[in-house]
Amino acid sequence: MLAESIITFKKKYYCICCCKDKNIIFFKAISEIVLIFVLNPNTKIACMKPKIAIAAGGNSGEYEISINSAGVIYENIDQSKYDAYIIHIKSQDWTYQDSKGEVIEVDKNDFSIVVKGEKITFDCVFIAIHGTPGEDGKLQGYFDLLGIPYTSCDLTTSALTFNKSYCNRVVSSFGVNTPKSVHLFRNNEIKVKEIIEKFSLPCFVKPNNGGSSVGMSKVVEEEELLKAVQIAFQEDDQVLIEEYIEGTELTCGIIQSKGDRIIFPVTEIVSSKEFFDFEAKYTEGMADEIVPARISDEISDECKRVSAMLYNKLNCSGLVRFDYIFKSGKFYFLEVNTVPGLSEGSIVPKMAAAMGMSLEKLYDMMIIDALKELTD
Repeated sequence: MLAESIITFKKKYYCICCCKDKNIIFFKAISEIVLIFVLNPNTKIACMKPKIAIAAGGNSGEYEISINSAGVIYENIDQSKYDAYIIHIKSQDWTYQDSKGEVIEVDKNDFSIVVKGEKITFDCVFIAIHGTPGEDGKLQGYFDLLGIPYTSCDLTTSALTFNKSYCNRVVSSFGVNTPKSVHLFRNNEIKVKEIIEKFSLPCFVKPNNGGSSVGMSKVVEEEELLKAVQIAFQEDDQVLIEEYIEGTELTCGIIQSKGDRIIFPVTEIVSSKEFFDFEAKYTEGMADEIVPARISDEISDECKRVSAMLYNKLNCSGLVRFDYIFKSGKFYFLEVNTVPGLSEGSIVPKMAAAMGMSLEKLYDMMIIDALKELTD
């Protein structure tokens, strides 16, 4: 009867630990012991590990990057602590593929799957979808409705930060420099002359909602602008045109877990191309990501200070990365990545490695931060 009561009490997010005295077993939450029982030596209790869904895929040009990130997460997640499942999401097709290759549909009513006759629900979702619907708040809203925690910022922060133009306006209100820009919608008349008058060439043209520089162009001549806008509109129904700022590209990663905040070493990005585009980001040898950046301690500290301030002001959570251009003693905010790349070659894992932090530890911190609401 005692063991039965304990199993009922022991929700999925607790783990069972034994003391040297094998008659004492206690339940440990994420950061504190919550209950102790003295058991009959013959009592047997099975430990249920939290079930983690790794959401992968998505509906954007970052699809393959997301699939790669999810595979690396699965390979490096602590299997002694978690049972992980890669859930593939592509438009309306949400599936899980088991070890035998059988494709199982996800029940969207409760985000569950049935494997070998057993219904599996998840204690946490590890969001590895870069772009929509994993980085723009759509999945966050869905999981909020179901009451399932996830490893990213909440709906509001995700939606705001994914919209580069709106995010820039909010960031600017905090006293942080942002590039001059023009925000276009698909039904807007494109007046090239008026756009050029706002800032001199060259300039950047990019989808307003998106990442990994998909659909992004650097415009040097006036006659290139219209084509660049058309390319960006292939990826999104909004386009952002920004002034070109020549300077040092810097990025700063932050993770918060169990109330502790870690700010990773500021990293310098040097692309072999004209700018840090999709090819440069994901082709080996096309860019150098220098950790730590070749800047003074004072500049590094200021970058971390600004990033920490934005992390708070934008109500970020979990792992986030802030990108800047540094020129003439000033930081110009470019964007915030609320679902940054998480494979070995991605920027944040390189930052973590420079601090001696493994991928397993990084992923563990993200899951623990997401699960905290179940134990607070």
